[in-house]
Amino acid sequence: MRILSVDYGKKRTGLAVTDPLQIIANGLVTVPTSELLSFLKDYCSREEVETIVIGRPTQSDGTPSENLQRVLSFAGRLKKVVPGIPIEWYDERYTSVLAHRTILDSGKGKMARRDKALVDKVSATIILQDYMESRKNRTGQP
Repeated sequence: MRILSVDYGKKRTGLAVTDPLQIIANGLVTVPTSELLSFLKDYCSREEVETIVIGRPTQSDGTPSENLQRVLSFAGRLKKVVPGIPIEWYDERYTSVLAHRTILDSGKGKMARRDKALVDKVSATIILQDYMESRKNRTGQP
């Protein structure tokens, strides 16, 4: 079963997913936020998703960001759309900065670095990778 991560945004939302063995995190797609619930309902009906990880937006000092209310509202609606799939939260501080750095380090040109959809998808992948690593550290399993 897969783990799906969500980097929720006001306009666009980046998604990433693991392989079925939960070894590798891959960017899935960036979806217009207005179409997100429909996309996730369809995706979860086709793929076996064990857990959905949502990036929890916080300020650098750990206080909630202005986007937190929108994300909490989305999570409430998501629970109704895919009721059998647990939702977990993961701190998403600095993921956009890391995403920009990752894209820069990959050798992509300036236009790719300005592609907000790509940044959102890479951010979702970073959230998922960090979540998987933290879970591995908690359980001591590979």
